Parts: sequence; C-alpha cells; structure tokens
Amino acid sequence: MEPDHFFEDAARSCGYQYIAGLDEAGRGPLAGPVVASAVILPRRFQLQGLNDSKVLSEAKRELLFDQIINRATSWSIGIATEQEIDTLNILQATRLAFLRAVRTLSITPDYLLNDAIQIPNTTIPQRAIVKGDSLSLTIAAASILAKVTRDRMMIEYHQRFPQYQFHIHKGYPTPLHLRLLSEFGPCEGHRQTFRPVQVSQASTTTLS
Repeated sequence: MEPDHFFEDAARSCGYQYIAGLDEAGRGPLAGPVVASAVILPRRFQLQGLNDSKVLSEAKRELLFDQIINRATSWSIGIATEQEIDTLNILQATRLAFLRAVRTLSITPDYLLNDAIQIPNTTIPQRAIVKGDSLSLTIAAASILAKVTRDRMMIEYHQRFPQYQFHIHKGYPTPLHLRLLSEFGPCEGHRQTFRPVQVSQASTTTLS
C-alpha cells in the first residue's frame, strides 16, 4: 500500500482547507536533535515515488526533498535539541518540535494530520494516524523533509565530532556507533539521559 489522499479528502469534506501533514525524524538516536516537519500540499498533489522516508534510498529522499519544497503550498521545520530532549524526555521534545514546525508555516493550517503523536498546546483540530507516513501523502512528504534535514544536520555534527562518524550512522545505536561511544565516551552532541550514553559515560569514567 502506498500513501494517498484519503485522510486529506476526509478533512476537506468537513470544510478544512489548509491541511498540514506532520512527521519527525530522530526519536531513536543517541545523539543529535529530533526534527519535525510540517507540510501543506496543493489539493490532489501527486509526486512520483513519494512514500514513507524509511522505505526510500538516501538518493531518492534527496531528489524528492527538492521537489516537495518547490511545489508545496507551505513547509517548515521544527527542531528540539539534544539538551531539550534530556530536559523534557523524547516524547515531549518531539511534541515541541512538532509545535515549532506548525507555528513557523507561512500559512496557518486549519487541520493537522500527524504521524501517531497528538500535539498539545494548539487549538488547531488534529488527527494522529498510526503509520501515517505510509498512509497519507502529506505526512509522507513531511517525513522526507524531516529525515533529509536531520541527516544533513548529522553530517555537520561529523565535522564537529569526527571521531564518532555521525555522517555514517546519523546518531542511531548501530554497532559502529556503540563501539565508538564506548571508546571515546559521549560528547556534547549525545543525549545524556539515554541509557547507552549513560553506560558509556560510567565506563569511560571508571577506566580513567
């Protein structure tokens, strides 16, 4: 099954006009921010290959990213830093990133389609859809903008902290990342409250 306009059409049948899809990237990594995107697409928008970012190659995501931002009615990015993640917890930081994305759209949406997560502190009607990035074209578009933006940020993190190879694993707990984390201990780009980071901190402190 590929994403379509079912949920957008349902919202429009209720009189809503500016429907924003929202998704995030970066809830699972041990380092870096969580990045959300909000996208409003033209009615009956079509884009060949548009799908959940997780099922697309990096090259395909990059190609679709440019097409989406050039054709979207409005789009935006919201970010919650690793420090905010440590302070709030990952769920609340994700909601904060969503809210920031909504608030920076150039057009105020009158309805939100979210990938799985309800957003507090907004009066805009919303619908949280489990696996929304594989069901709704608007959420799928947001998933690509969020993923590409975050991946680019993690490449910048690699310039700051080259020993961790962030450009390869993007902060996710891969065997490579865990090995480097164990060897060097965490840096300021890591989420200090995440257990593998705490374990590596304790380990390197003991060894020193």
